Amino acid sequence: MGDFSTAKAAGSTRSTNGTAGFTASDAEGSGASPRSDREDAFVFDWNEVNRKGRLTPKNVTFFDETLRDGLQNPSVRDPSIGEKLEILHLMNDLGVHEADLGLPGSSKRAFDDVLRLCEEVRDCRMKIRVACAGRTVTSDITPMIEIAQRSGVPVEVYAFIGSSPIRQYVEEWDLPLIAKRSTEAVDVAVKAGLSVAYVTEDTTRSRPEVLTTLFKAAIEHGATRLCLSDTVGHATPDGVRNLIQFTKSVIAGTGVKGIGLDWHGHNDRGLALENALWALEFGADRVHATALGIGERVGNAQMELILLNMKLLGQLEDQDLTKLLVYCETVAKAVGWQVPWNYPLVGRDAFRTATGVHAAAIIKAMPKGDTWLADRIYSGVPAGMFGRRQEICIGFMSGASNVNYWLRERGIDSDEVLVREILQAAKGQASIMTDEEVMAVVTRVRA
Repeated sequence: MGDFSTAKAAGSTRSTNGTAGFTASDAEGSGASPRSDREDAFVFDWNEVNRKGRLTPKNVTFFDETLRDGLQNPSVRDPSIGEKLEILHLMNDLGVHEADLGLPGSSKRAFDDVLRLCEEVRDCRMKIRVACAGRTVTSDITPMIEIAQRSGVPVEVYAFIGSSPIRQYVEEWDLPLIAKRSTEAVDVAVKAGLSVAYVTEDTTRSRPEVLTTLFKAAIEHGATRLCLSDTVGHATPDGVRNLIQFTKSVIAGTGVKGIGLDWHGHNDRGLALENALWALEFGADRVHATALGIGERVGNAQMELILLNMKLLGQLEDQDLTKLLVYCETVAKAVGWQVPWNYPLVGRDAFRTATGVHAAAIIKAMPKGDTWLADRIYSGVPAGMFGRRQEICIGFMSGASNVNYWLRERGIDSDEVLVREILQAAKGQASIMTDEEVMAVVTRVRA
């Protein structure tokens, strides 16, 4: 491309001038991910200026709660076992490290589905690890033990109990009772040879002295992970930082090495995705999420958006996310979920525009640098990276560029009269024209 070197030089100049004291070297020395020549030329990335320490896939694992917490949403349906198997395979293909397969102690169907899913992991030699959730009562732990024994697949036990003052008051629990139930459940699982993640529900509203007692007791009895749960979506990023730093201090005080730390966040304040990313930054090594963020009430952090952001931050350079869209669409269909039009990545309008200025810039970019430029000129998420493409529509805010592009994409010759008639029709209605409506104008003009 003829002006590429000129554009690169201009981009470099802009990187060092007019940036409030920052220079290109600030970004280069801040742990920035490897960038292509095009990225250096056309994008100054403020996200990389003075960025904190970077994570690597070796330090981080993703825990998919779609088939457990996701199915607790009151508006979804429980997928068939065939649909669950398809979803599990997509999780595996995306490189998700572990999946919560459900609560096998809740019903016979739940038990049978979890067993079948574990058998699939075994028979297909899938890389994904499996976990199950249950209360800190023996009757919830023993079904997990049976499934592990029958399938031959190691099942990680996520044993949960409420720890906040408000929950203690409502349940009429005191700390000794919570600790007793917790350690008994951990003992049952550990004795059977299963690893245990100890989950304190409503961790983000629990008192530090209570958490200290419970965390130490769980670790002493053999739990290998602690799961911090923002059960009601209470936390802000400050809360995430404070809680993780506190918990890491408690773990260090036990002297036990290798205790993992999970973050499980809900979206009641709309902060679940942000909190999950910050949890990794602050020292959690595993984050929980669900496809499309489905889950209890307004849901959880969105798995596809965590993966998307980690990919764009340069953390998952070797992880193939081309099936991310299929994963979301498959889950949406399986649970009867309507994806909002404006939902990132997956929504109908994620890469669609009818605005004249936006469309004109995308169209101008295409001959200059193929889809690479078109994917970035008016989009912070490259559509092609995740199996989608930029779409240009015709509507009441469109210009001639939109019409010419639309016609060219469909092999229809353009002329001034046809463009004028289509724009007149578009500006006379309150929504974007459908393909059928545009073709009706083409047919009328060319008749």
